[in-house]
Amino acid sequence: MTTETRLLGIAGWRGSGKTRLVRALIPALRERGLRVATIKHAHHAFDVDQPGKDSYAHRRAGAREVLVSSARRWALMHEHAGDEPEPTLWELLPKLSPVDLVLVEGFKHESHPKLEVHRPSLGKPLLAAEDTSVLAIASDAEIPDARVPVVDLNDVDRVAATVVARAAFSSM
Repeated sequence: MTTETRLLGIAGWRGSGKTRLVRALIPALRERGLRVATIKHAHHAFDVDQPGKDSYAHRRAGAREVLVSSARRWALMHEHAGDEPEPTLWELLPKLSPVDLVLVEGFKHESHPKLEVHRPSLGKPLLAAEDTSVLAIASDAEIPDARVPVVDLNDVDRVAATVVARAAFSSM
């Protein structure tokens, strides 16, 4: 990853629509000529591999890393030893190829710049009230006492413009 990569997190409570927004933002940002990568935090055990596949067998046999490649894509799976801590966002970012913008979904407790997805109907508090790394809010309702700009969550073009304006250069 180059030192000129821009970064913005998409953070919010479960059920707020983070993934839906990221899925809508990627094509809108690509239309602006940006190469986009994403990092998604998972709160549970997950597999990108399937039982019965050779890569699964390699990993289950104890390979620390398994790289699978084809003419269309490649994927690298890395297994953590049982006592290894989960990597931080800052440890994961250098593993990406050079892009113009990285959207980070999740990692809401890390200190990277963020756009908060907030739906008052969920009854959850604003992250922006406590987290100074939240630079803007995308919401389906007005938030009159917000300390940062608020954009309509359903206006993808306006949210994309906010992402471009608020994404920060990160030295990676």
